[in-house]
Amino acid sequence: MTDALILIVEDEPEIAEILESYLAREGFRVICARDGTTGLAHHQRLRPDLVVLDIKLPGQDGYEVLAAIRRRGETPVIMVTALAEDLDKLQALRIGADDYVVKPFNPHEVVARARAVLRRTMGRARDSLLRVGPLTVDPDAHRATLDGDAGSLSLDLTPTEFRILVHMARSQGRAFSRADLVDACLPEGSALDRTVDSHVSNLRRKLAAAGADGMLEGVRGIGYRLDAPHVR
Repeated sequence: MTDALILIVEDEPEIAEILESYLAREGFRVICARDGTTGLAHHQRLRPDLVVLDIKLPGQDGYEVLAAIRRRGETPVIMVTALAEDLDKLQALRIGADDYVVKPFNPHEVVARARAVLRRTMGRARDSLLRVGPLTVDPDAHRATLDGDAGSLSLDLTPTEFRILVHMARSQGRAFSRADLVDACLPEGSALDRTVDSHVSNLRRKLAAAGADGMLEGVRGIGYRLDAPHVR
């Protein structure tokens, strides 16, 4: 857990430095941002394991940053703020904060809360990973990787291709009909069988190019199946 990356979004330099110092002393990797826009850019690029987020920020405030993070996924967020009103706490929790610390605070308390949140959420993230042979799919991070002789290779998938991959990886070895994939992965509802075939064909091509040829195969008269080669 101490290898976790923590993003601090705090516009007061003294507070940011204190938090960074205490968290780094405990072995965490830490990066800081002084405003919401920079914080969101760091979150998008670095994918931290935890965000420590102030509410009163220049530009985008903490509520807006939290809402944007939640639209992207489930990165845990601890709000650190001078706003102690119950309505402020409820607002943060309603948007999706995992915890809330009021200034002035004891830095040791923030470290303890960070450990508690990471213990809870990193365990949950491990449980949510989908593995099919050398393929690992992380639905929360929207990431799919293939392990091979040259290491781990990330797949560049469209949103629909990724939805299809997640849906099939949840039931390794099951044969899915085209109608199954339309209902689960193409919510626009007007998709035709040939649209599904096109998405699956592109996904199969990308898997093959990454070294997983044959993992996604057609099933005559039914549809498609995703399976680890050594399982068959």
